Amino acid sequence: MDHTELDNNIIAMLKTIYDPEIPVDIYELGLVYSIDVNDDGHTTITMTLTSPSCPVAETLPVEVEEKVATVEGVNGCKVEITWEPPWDKSMMSEEAMLELGFL
Repeated sequence: MDHTELDNNIIAMLKTIYDPEIPVDIYELGLVYSIDVNDDGHTTITMTLTSPSCPVAETLPVEVEEKVATVEGVNGCKVEITWEPPWDKSMMSEEAMLELGFL
């Protein structure tokens, strides 16, 4: 499996994970800043949350790690939470903005 296909499969899995307060997946919300897969398949996802006081701050990263680790070709996943740059609604995809009535 090439990196592009693996990246697409990881993104597809990320699109199954939702912020419980917003009816849009974390990828379309723009919470995922980067996906890095090394040669042995270990994946590091750098992401943020909508706010530091997000009610799923403890559970969402674990859910992302567990689900991404099940993608074929992934050999473990680690989520790194960052607050830089701070998330805002301009990071959402057009699809997410439409869904939430911003467009």
